[in-house]
Amino acid sequence: MSESTERCWLVEREFGDRDFVTIVYATRDGTRYQQRQRSSTSLRVGSEVTAATEIPEDELEEVPDEETRKRYATEAERTAEQYDPDDPI
Repeated sequence: MSESTERCWLVEREFGDRDFVTIVYATRDGTRYQQRQRSSTSLRVGSEVTAATEIPEDELEEVPDEETRKRYATEAERTAEQYDPDDPI
């Protein structure tokens, strides 16, 4: 496991039909991301989603297409401008 981390910003949150929330954090340039699934119950009981998080570099995946990279970069920039990293959103 890598010791170096990268700050990633919340770029997507999708509520599914099976009580799961898909959360995507991406690098500010939109080139790498991590997707997580959490139960909506855990989010209501104090495990909040923050504007940014530190993710080990070896746990980040490459964004596969240019359109998604641009969208993630735009969303990461917007989140970074509006929130402090530890702000719950």
